[in-house]
Amino acid sequence: MPKFLISFPSSAMAGLGEDLEAAAVDSHAVVLDAKRAGVWVFGGAIDESFPPVLVEEDRAVTRGTYPETANIEGGYAIIDAPTFEEALSWAARIAKACRCPQELRVFHDDPQA
Repeated sequence: MPKFLISFPSSAMAGLGEDLEAAAVDSHAVVLDAKRAGVWVFGGAIDESFPPVLVEEDRAVTRGTYPETANIEGGYAIIDAPTFEEALSWAARIAKACRCPQELRVFHDDPQA
């Protein structure tokens, strides 16, 4: 089955105020449903207290990142759904729970992985 990335930036939930706790409860309920349905692979949020680093083949580490990805943050979920339409349904459920639109992307399937 194809894997999908469902995500949102931290700023999308910044204005929730008192509703943030309810959004957390509702989103955890969707995660449990996705686990029961067998589509949940992984989810979480980028820990913004740790800056990104670039790692070279010799393990050399440089603080920072590619300019194109400098603003990656927020919440992410990886699901394994049979169709794009089902992935849309899960993204809509997460959007409702989190009270913000979700970005949906399809992972390229690597048959060797």
